Amino acid sequence: MVRGVSILSLLVALLVAGWLLTAQQRGANAKQSEAIDQARQAATGLTFQQAQVQLEQFHALHGTYAGASTAGFDVTLVRADASSYCIQGAAGGSTSHLAGPGGTPAAGGC
Repeated sequence: MVRGVSILSLLVALLVAGWLLTAQQRGANAKQSEAIDQARQAATGLTFQQAQVQLEQFHALHGTYAGASTAGFDVTLVRADASSYCIQGAAGGSTSHLAGPGGTPAAGGC
């Protein structure tokens, strides 16, 4: 009888330890996923900043954003006219855009 109780206690302890371990791993995975999302947002912001600089240089030389190129920045110039533009990029499966000049990155397309 004592042997049966000790085996049962050991099984319960192993089950509790296993449950705690899996709960800890789920929490770590959620934090890791959040960190990856933040890194993607930061990378998208930098890409938009670089493309903005190129667009502003083009505007300074030509007086318009129309005809400008964002080649090499992994963004698409969706709309450009004499006084404004909209660039769009996709990072990690989500699309974001920046309406400029002077805009900030936002979720969704132009």
